Amino acid sequence: MRKWFEITEDELSIDEVVSRLEDPATGAVTTFVGVVRCETGGREVLYLEYEAYPEMAEETLEQVGREVQERWPEIQRVAIVHRTGRLQVGQRAVVIALSAAHRRQVFDALRYAIDRIKEIVPVWKKEVWADGGEWKSEQ
Repeated sequence: MRKWFEITEDELSIDEVVSRLEDPATGAVTTFVGVVRCETGGREVLYLEYEAYPEMAEETLEQVGREVQERWPEIQRVAIVHRTGRLQVGQRAVVIALSAAHRRQVFDALRYAIDRIKEIVPVWKKEVWADGGEWKSEQ
């Protein structure tokens, strides 16, 4: 059974998430990949620490997927995988993949999905710098 919405401590594979959408009716797949960057607010980031309540976060990721498909009925499938644990600069934190028969609307739907994840999914991150750290919600 394929899992469309997942919280995991494992490294994220873009190809693996995209493979969850395989369907002969698909003509377009688009992805968003969130990556840990080396700087935020002028401070050098050493690493990020992500935490979540997996069951609740996966339910909320699924809610985002339903919202996407309600707003853009042409979206065939949605897969969202978010990582938890300690992530180094350059590592993937989230992969979102959407499929449709055609490319029209997939980019708007993708933008909506990442914005909505940051608004409602219970995932928290700690930014760690050379001189300290701070827990933040995903926003």
